[in-house]
Amino acid sequence: MDRERYHRQLILDGFGTTAQDKLLNSNVLVIGSGGLGCPALQYLTAAGIGRIGLADGDVVSLSNLHRQVLFATADIGKLKTDVATERLAAINPEVFIQSYPFFVTRNNILELIADYDVVIDATDNFESRYLINDACVLLKKPLIFAAVSGYEGQLAIFNLADENGITTNYRDLFPVPPAKGEIPNCSENGVIGVLPGIIGTMQAAEAIKIITGIGKPLKNKILNYNLLEQSFYEIEVTPAPANSYVLPKDSSSFLKMNFGNQKADIKKSVIEIDINELEDIRQKENTLLIDVRESHEVPPLNREEFKQFPMSALQNLLGEDIVEDHIILICQHGIRSLSAAEYLHEKYGNEKNIYSLKGGIARWKNFFTS
Repeated sequence: MDRERYHRQLILDGFGTTAQDKLLNSNVLVIGSGGLGCPALQYLTAAGIGRIGLADGDVVSLSNLHRQVLFATADIGKLKTDVATERLAAINPEVFIQSYPFFVTRNNILELIADYDVVIDATDNFESRYLINDACVLLKKPLIFAAVSGYEGQLAIFNLADENGITTNYRDLFPVPPAKGEIPNCSENGVIGVLPGIIGTMQAAEAIKIITGIGKPLKNKILNYNLLEQSFYEIEVTPAPANSYVLPKDSSSFLKMNFGNQKADIKKSVIEIDINELEDIRQKENTLLIDVRESHEVPPLNREEFKQFPMSALQNLLGEDIVEDHIILICQHGIRSLSAAEYLHEKYGNEKNIYSLKGGIARWKNFFTS
């Protein structure tokens, strides 16, 4: 540990080496690297959390930049986890950033959160919030929840017993998901850029309090913040009646839960293929193979076979008039290629057959390096 890096924390009354060591030995998972996730990630990294997991399958877009301050204009089209990992490593190379370049779903979240001490929900939709909540309840993981809209934000800690031994979860606050369109999200209602910065930083602060044992974390309380009035108030969260909602009792029942249309589950218009299917399709006439990785990524591919359109210049690809009937996209892990394929499908509809190599080059490394 570089003591000079953490000197201002080490000299704090009630903190010192004991608390700093707890941070260095802790693991925090941040789900989402948007307006809430960016500040939470930055301050947790700077504070010296030992290992930070970052899960997000999205790419940077122009509309993100007024509030997602880890990213810059040059990052548009790049995978958020790639950019964030690089920036966070520059902030504090002592912290290990574990990147998960995909959206959380009921099929991967239990395995994902199992190795983490604290989970931060920095997502922006109800489907993900219920999914993350139920997984944390099942695995007994403290959950730091937050939400923002317009000029107001909310913050709470769930699944952590208070001094009376009482534990609540997100469903005690909202037992069932709202109907589709009932509550507008940020893309519909708008949000002022600094607001998620304030609330996301508070999420980081609550994580530090939970890990080190300092202060009074917001157990079984929801903190409401109004930016226009610069005002706060708290509401007690109490367990809802037993028949108000149903929580999964084990992993099998969890996998049967309906959490709505999650992002990772809605990409039905693009066909994901394995390497054998890729080989079959590439033999057809009028087939185009596209590599959406950045130019510096390895291994390099034969440019006579694979046309390169980096995701950072996605508009160049969308601006092309592709004449081929079959389009196969690949990237390192199969995440960016899936996103690019969706954009192409929006452009061409069912006029063309659009495919993404599942698992990407990393999964089929022997094929691409032999």
